[in-house]
Amino acid sequence: MSQLKFGVSQALTRKEDDALLRGTGRYVSDHTPAGTLHAVLLRSPHAFAQFRITDTGKARALPGVRLIMTAADTAELGNFPVMFPLPGVTITPPPYEILASKEVRHVGDAIAFVVADTVEQAKDAAEAIVVDWTMQQSVTDAVAALKKGAPQVWPEKPGNLAFEKAVGDKEKTDKAFATAAKKVSLTIVNQRLVTNYLDTRAVVAEYDEARDHLTLTLGSQGPHRIRDILCKFILKIDPKKMRVITPDTGGGFGTKLFPFREYPLAAVAAKKLKRPVKWVGERTEHFVGDAQGRDNVTTAELALDANNKFLALRVETVADMGAYLSAFSPYIPYGGALLLPGVYDFPTCYANIKAAFTNTLPVDAYRGAGRPEAAYLIERLVDVAARDLGVSPDALRKKNFIKPKQMPYKTPTEKVYDSGEFAGHMARAQELGDWDGFRKRHAESRKGKKLRGIGMATYIEACGGMGPQPAVISIEKDGGVKVVIGSQSTGQGHETAYAQLVAEHLNVAPEFVTVVQGDTDSIAVGFGTGGSSSIPAGGGSVSQASKKLADNLKKLAADALEAGAGDLEFGDGKVRVAGTDRAITFADLAKTGSADMLKGEDAWAAQPTYPNGTHLVEVEIDPDTGHIEIKSYIVVDDFGVTVNPLLLEGQVVGGAVQGIGQALMERTVYDPDTGQLLTASFMDYAVPRAEDSPAFQFETRNVRCVTNIIGVKGAGEAGTIGAAPAVMNAVVDALHRAYGIRHLDMPATAERTWAAIQEGKRLHTL
Repeated sequence: MSQLKFGVSQALTRKEDDALLRGTGRYVSDHTPAGTLHAVLLRSPHAFAQFRITDTGKARALPGVRLIMTAADTAELGNFPVMFPLPGVTITPPPYEILASKEVRHVGDAIAFVVADTVEQAKDAAEAIVVDWTMQQSVTDAVAALKKGAPQVWPEKPGNLAFEKAVGDKEKTDKAFATAAKKVSLTIVNQRLVTNYLDTRAVVAEYDEARDHLTLTLGSQGPHRIRDILCKFILKIDPKKMRVITPDTGGGFGTKLFPFREYPLAAVAAKKLKRPVKWVGERTEHFVGDAQGRDNVTTAELALDANNKFLALRVETVADMGAYLSAFSPYIPYGGALLLPGVYDFPTCYANIKAAFTNTLPVDAYRGAGRPEAAYLIERLVDVAARDLGVSPDALRKKNFIKPKQMPYKTPTEKVYDSGEFAGHMARAQELGDWDGFRKRHAESRKGKKLRGIGMATYIEACGGMGPQPAVISIEKDGGVKVVIGSQSTGQGHETAYAQLVAEHLNVAPEFVTVVQGDTDSIAVGFGTGGSSSIPAGGGSVSQASKKLADNLKKLAADALEAGAGDLEFGDGKVRVAGTDRAITFADLAKTGSADMLKGEDAWAAQPTYPNGTHLVEVEIDPDTGHIEIKSYIVVDDFGVTVNPLLLEGQVVGGAVQGIGQALMERTVYDPDTGQLLTASFMDYAVPRAEDSPAFQFETRNVRCVTNIIGVKGAGEAGTIGAAPAVMNAVVDALHRAYGIRHLDMPATAERTWAAIQEGKRLHTL
């Protein structure tokens, strides 16, 4: 594409930031229509129990209480569906009720919905509801849940097995292992995470009795999907009877792709009471009520020949589903397994997934959704293999990388990589991180009685295939350009990026462009934002629709200016005859052109893209405390075409910090005996702060994506995918150099790291 002032590749600052910085952003909690009532959920304090609500009379009689709903009042509502079936596997999910009717299966399970004049009154009423509980033995660990004799989460799911799914060629893989000269194995834990976004979930439901019509205002990653699930499966109404609006939304990370209990409950309450009903989640409710992420235990085996060439990969994964199967949950470990070969030339691969029910919150999509788990596994395994074999981790990687001449490359899990130069970005990261100078820095750290390590991760992921994502680009009466699209920004900078794609064809400044998203009444179809698809899919649609609009405007202007369309050019909201002062404004064209000629439409059906890159990390560890300091963090990525380098770097750095959080501090802990969530607030669950974020050095080494119409590769999740394995490889490198420690599971907290050092010292003295 051309290098226009406001076009693709330009480092424009975000146009949406002005309102946010001035405090004039509009979030769900800012929306309080006249007459709004307020709601709270009564949640289970127990992990597994039978229950009976024996008395709501006292609660109903309290001041301000308007409505109390239990399972009996919502019996006509459907259950939450599973949205992504697995090929070759029939999954019969247990009932995921809107309100639990007889049993609760995790702490935070919902049993009643209370509406009152104020939040405080609703809370008082919820506390006054009398519940008779009969506790049952719970199980909160997936591996334990699959063992004989474990407590049964669902009686109809014997052994707590939700489903089992295999990927790859078992026979071919087993044969490769039988003849392998060398074998390496590793068991890892990819711990459960809480998907902490800034903006907790909220909903405002309004009912128009005259039209028998509902309007829900809620934070989401796309209102169309939520509307369609609610209407088709739960409320069982025509989607035309509901409008869903998403205003400003502060983060989603996958969890806001799908509906939660509060949305249909608020809708039913608003209809019953003929008043707006508002629910705003508190932070603790997020910990006990929203889907969580990750939570796999995996054993991987690597087979090599005598020259250290990879022959086969064999993997067994136990994936924790929680108490219910959430919307996308079955697909996540399966989708991750398809990426297990990573950037390496594996002749064969086999993975088997066992998904388990436990008495915990459901697990669902969280930034990367399976791909971080796959990258962490293969990148840790390759590092361990290098040390076991006595070779350098970069040399083993380079020997086994897929070569550019092999592109397009079909993996043994049927993924087709279109482009990539993996050795190239690894070499560049090593250059930026002074890989060869590490020995000197290591020696200096030893003088200061510190441990030093260096590690890398060379990752690849599949993303950007969500769609087709419809986009409509039109000229308004004032000459402005309006973009209407079914994606949804949760902070990524869509308004700026889409304006740049429009500018590529219409050569207008960002202030000329208005982006409309987050409203099911504005566009008929929308796939929302997930899987790093906004630019690969939505951007492709915006680009093509803008091109069509540009062609239409040139035709209109050619008639008005009595010139050939080929002699016309765009600039400053005008169409002019090149090399002259003869021009006509978009506003004037809008006065005479037909509606069809003043718009362009497209719905680009994007194929998956395969962003890839190298993260290179250097750490220093204090052996007396276990404290880890990241001394250097290098990222060299291949994203095909960069639309906006500032936005891109922000996405990568933000994602990398989330990966650092998983590597060094984040961990969801349930009490194994009671099932209580022990990390239910920021007092107990650590997230990265500014002091935990290193000074990143980021650059791209792009290879254009040949399957995407604008050449881009999705970027929103890539930082998270590369970060955790790179950080942990650096940490283990430091521990291995000092004490021969082979592996340490995430999170490498100071306490865990100190304990590993003590054990390493003990073994060294034997």
